[in-house]
Amino acid sequence: MSKTNTAIESSKVIEREETEAVSGGKSWKDYVTLAKMGIVTSNLITTFAGLFLASVYTGFPLLDNLHIAILTLIGAGLVMAGGCTLNNYIDRDIDPLMERTKDRPTVSGTVKPTNVLTAGIIQSAVGVLLLAAVNMTAAVIGVIGLVIYVLVYTMWLKRVSTLNTVVGSFAGAVPPLIGWAAVDPSLHLYAWLLFSIMFIWQPPHFLALAMKRSEEYRAAGVPMLPVVAGFAMTKRQIVVYVAALVPMTLLLYPFGLVYTIAAAILGIGWLALGVAGFKMKDEIKWARIMFVYSINYLTILFVLMVIVHF
Repeated sequence: MSKTNTAIESSKVIEREETEAVSGGKSWKDYVTLAKMGIVTSNLITTFAGLFLASVYTGFPLLDNLHIAILTLIGAGLVMAGGCTLNNYIDRDIDPLMERTKDRPTVSGTVKPTNVLTAGIIQSAVGVLLLAAVNMTAAVIGVIGLVIYVLVYTMWLKRVSTLNTVVGSFAGAVPPLIGWAAVDPSLHLYAWLLFSIMFIWQPPHFLALAMKRSEEYRAAGVPMLPVVAGFAMTKRQIVVYVAALVPMTLLLYPFGLVYTIAAAILGIGWLALGVAGFKMKDEIKWARIMFVYSINYLTILFVLMVIVHF
């Protein structure tokens, strides 16, 4: 009886696998993976911060206009998800060569490339349309970020130049601009400061990741700075960017004493870790610490911006 049950279960597993192979993989989980929801979620925090701060400084009654917030967050989220999905589609030739990307659905084959391309286009288009329903400024900023990330960064610079990290940072810095533009299309100075903080934060964040994964990038032929110029140069670049970030965050001192003190402590702490890297023998361990710190730094900073304005 147990053998019969085992045979039945085995046949069901085979049937499911054959069905998935024929369909090209239609599990919603695969598409969530392709959309890189961790990245989308963290960027939505900065989008909301821009949205909320704009409502505070313009006197816009956000609670009475929740549809604006909902459309903006969903629209921005879809644009970002679409960009990440298209990134997976474009990178399916180099992803098998890297340990951290070799299990993506585009590599394992659970989702057909044409399905990935279609999903990315639909997500991006719907996202832009939702932002346009809010206002055209938010939509245009979303399109600019998408074009830079997909065409300029993923299709071009990522494969030919160490400048890929810097140029890609422009795309990663637009979420708070989208949020602010949804309420205030004129884009107050504070909106551009949020953009600048995001822009300067990204190189040290991604260069630390590139150090951690330098051998994978080397194997894939991706010219990240640690691969081309070595760890010493990369560490200097990281420290320079962090040093520039500290005063940039302090330009938002009108946000109050609590924010200013916290921003200073967070920034100086990150800078101290960066300088310590010149003496640490285990450079990969240092890169890992810097990478984790950068994520916590950004999250705390932007959440704090919102909290101090309640």
